[in-house]
Amino acid sequence: MTTRNGLGALFEPRGIAVIGASASPGKLGAAMARSLETFAGPVMLVNSRRPDPAAGMHSSVAAAMEATGATVDLAVLCVPASATAGALAEAAAAGAGAALVCAGGFAEAGGRGLTHQADVATVVADTGIRLLGPNTSGFLAPGRGLVASFVPGAASIPAGNVSLVAGSGGIQHALAFLLAGAGLGLHLGVGIGNGLDVTAADVLDYLAGPGPVTGPVALHVEGVTDGRRLVEAVERLTEQVPVVALVVGRNDVGHLARSHTGALTPVWRTARAALRAAGAVLVDDEREMVDAIVALEQGRLDPIADPGVGLVTGQAGPAVLFTDRLKTAGVSVPPVGSATAAQLDELLPAITHQGNPVDTGRPGETFTDVLTAVGADPAIDLLAVYALLEPGALDLTAAVTAAVNRLGPAGPPVVVATGGPADDVVAARRALADAGIAAYDGVAGAVTGVRSLIDDARGRDARASAGPTVRLVVPVGFTIPVGEDEGKRLLTWLGIDTPTRQACDDHADAHSALARLGAPVVVKMLEPVVLHKAAVGGVHLGVRTDTDLESALDALDAAGARRYLVEETASAGIDLIVGARRDPVFGPIVLVGLGGDLAEDLETVAVRPAPLSEATAVGMLDELLHSPAESANGSGRNRLNRSALAAAVTALGALLTAVPELAEIEINPLRATADGRLVALDVVVGGVSEVGTVDVTHSPALATVVDGQGGL
Repeated sequence: MTTRNGLGALFEPRGIAVIGASASPGKLGAAMARSLETFAGPVMLVNSRRPDPAAGMHSSVAAAMEATGATVDLAVLCVPASATAGALAEAAAAGAGAALVCAGGFAEAGGRGLTHQADVATVVADTGIRLLGPNTSGFLAPGRGLVASFVPGAASIPAGNVSLVAGSGGIQHALAFLLAGAGLGLHLGVGIGNGLDVTAADVLDYLAGPGPVTGPVALHVEGVTDGRRLVEAVERLTEQVPVVALVVGRNDVGHLARSHTGALTPVWRTARAALRAAGAVLVDDEREMVDAIVALEQGRLDPIADPGVGLVTGQAGPAVLFTDRLKTAGVSVPPVGSATAAQLDELLPAITHQGNPVDTGRPGETFTDVLTAVGADPAIDLLAVYALLEPGALDLTAAVTAAVNRLGPAGPPVVVATGGPADDVVAARRALADAGIAAYDGVAGAVTGVRSLIDDARGRDARASAGPTVRLVVPVGFTIPVGEDEGKRLLTWLGIDTPTRQACDDHADAHSALARLGAPVVVKMLEPVVLHKAAVGGVHLGVRTDTDLESALDALDAAGARRYLVEETASAGIDLIVGARRDPVFGPIVLVGLGGDLAEDLETVAVRPAPLSEATAVGMLDELLHSPAESANGSGRNRLNRSALAAAVTALGALLTAVPELAEIEINPLRATADGRLVALDVVVGGVSEVGTVDVTHSPALATVVDGQGGL
């Protein structure tokens, strides 16, 4: 039972022991014993304080095994936190390969709970037993009749193809009930809890095989300690099935998360970006999670960069709403070809809209023909349908099913939204789902379903076409902290343009620099320990004369400057921020966004793990250029040198990956000028330690210099 990273004993046990079982109905041990009654294998009850072998209550796991002749793979511990380590050691000594600990009072409680969790961790390390929890409501494997949960009603969750991995046991059950309400059953549902041993990444790897799952996986992320491992697990799993991820923590809820599971809440934006890069479909709430799973449970689109959606509606108002939401979500609704347009002209009255979307005015006897024509168009990769239930005019289920049958296995996936009396809608959705068609009770859910299918296809296409990541060998050394002049020399080596400049030791050097560079110039304090010079009056713009320069230098002296940087003034343009930093959870990451006051806006910054390929960097730019802020600024799109910007992003990611002594490097602003230049106007370089000499020629990683010459 050590198969599939040791979790076979947990999720596929031959026998189970409930330690702390109780005859008192209200006790946790009694609740767990009742839940496990549906398990086909032996379930042994253990209570060392009140054994009653005649009634099946044994004094120890070993005694239970001896009395029954059964093997215990899984121990379900229903004892207080203070007694858990001892009970776990007993189970491991008896041969159990896995344990479930539902009780709370561990790290999430602080104080003595930290000691209790440390004691349990010691037993896990010493024995190798796999442990789910503590502080979780358990797991469900309905197809095996295995309900290891104390939540009332958990046994009602039907078996199915969907798997569910949640940071919280409560969220796991809440999502399981919502999925069941949508007509979907579970292959496996797991609540991680404190994640002392078994993590979400472990469960995802278990699901990836051998013996892979066939349905989508819902992933709820509340706390992560090893982001890289989670991302790698998602990457492996999405090669087989879609993964839909809900990440908590857009707002500051860390104090609640820590008291809940003892886990540190990851940075929301970074976690989402990393999971998206791994191929996960992102959703914002539990309802979107279910809507996404409804669509993906019916199948996947082929990997494609920009799938086209054909929309056919029975009423014009919903067509407008549906189309608007699709386009807001970045979904392509392309025009149909001339042959399809000619077919639609014959099938529909002249007053209807016959492009894409296609509005039939009111669905009638030609509705199946219209769906077939649009679904067969070469530009259409997915067919979306909206029609009210109007039994006198149309049998929607029959019409859509007939069109799907005509289009055949090579036809596009179909997503249907409908409305009408509640009971009729439920029946129609169930009938469509039985026919393998994703169905919803309104436009919002259907749009989520469409977007999820497309995001999954785009993600797989992006990963397949990304190409190799950019890596570097860095044959230069520097001292941390790095001053701006030295940092810009590093950027020049990376192939990133910087202004012509001169580092100056005194006022005379600065006046000489003004004469050499020509007015106007920018004058800055050159102090490595001052990261944000403008905030302390350390930057003076538009210096033209010696008098201007002397005034600027005096002001810099008053601010604590000992050296100065005089550099040319860059042309006007769009200011961007490009950087790389070493995230404590996800490791090296890169970001690109709009600079200036918008630099911290969540909607104007794209983030990816590093190292990355130039194709991935271009994808970041596409994400940025479609942000609301940049859309409003639309004139900037054509002024960006996309290849140079992608090269800069990949270079910074490669540098941070190559040099473990670096904590961050940020260019803000990186100016895109009207003539196509990208010029780094300021750079901050920080190390993992405050001061020290870094000889990167001895840095461990690194593969190949990209151009063979020491630069990009």
